[in-house]
Amino acid sequence: MSRIKARFDTLAAENRAAFIPFIMAGDPDEATSLKILKGLPAAGADIIELGVAFTDPMADGPAIQAAGLRALQAGQTLKKTLAMVEAFRSGDDKTPIVLMGYYNPFYAYGVDAFLKDAKAAGVDGLIIVDLPPEEDAELCLPARAAGLDFIRLATPTTDDARLPSVVNNTSGFVYYVSVAGITGRAAGENAAVSKALGRLKAASGLPAAVGFGIKTPEKAGKFAQFADAVVVGSALVDTLARALEESGGEDDNAVNAVLNLAGDIADAVHAAREE
Repeated sequence: MSRIKARFDTLAAENRAAFIPFIMAGDPDEATSLKILKGLPAAGADIIELGVAFTDPMADGPAIQAAGLRALQAGQTLKKTLAMVEAFRSGDDKTPIVLMGYYNPFYAYGVDAFLKDAKAAGVDGLIIVDLPPEEDAELCLPARAAGLDFIRLATPTTDDARLPSVVNNTSGFVYYVSVAGITGRAAGENAAVSKALGRLKAASGLPAAVGFGIKTPEKAGKFAQFADAVVVGSALVDTLARALEESGGEDDNAVNAVLNLAGDIADAVHAAREE
């Protein structure tokens, strides 16, 4: 059983949603990013999305674009990102890690070499934003064969004709983008998101996560009442950037600021169904 399935099975038995924080690997540098990564499980993360920095991130808003740029300027590479996962695994063998990014860095690395190294490092799943179902042979099918989950995005514009293609070959969970647009915008309305998640779960038979635009513990808690998982990224990335600026680049202050916010969001998500 994969770590992702095991975690969702456990959460379903406990009747609570998963909190999935997103951080950009290498932001603002590899050492600081690794401190945050290692601290997230204790802060309440159930699954972690680790961003792979790329120069042309078409779905990312200003906050995550800036995070990717900081990481690239600090010398972050996909190879270093895998090394971060391996370092994380030396102290945590249970928390699932999903790499989220765009196909170019993976293609440049070499699909076969990447999958071998990712599996050895302890990666559990992939979200590749710009690989549609029509290109499953590129990475989706090889990843599934290698034992990695391939998680697909669905959006408010994914209609009934398109949905079967989106969920075909998807594994781990499906990720619903709550708004039509880039990361960091206002999240969708509760009723519309709840209906969309039910549709995705029925079509895929998989847990359904919701992300994009969820910035506060309160909003995360609202979605956690009906979603299987809540993803928060831009708010954490913004907090890191702001803490670095306010502290004059003091890494520990920035690490603590991110982990404190993650803890607040995790508490809201985990308590959302308690009545």
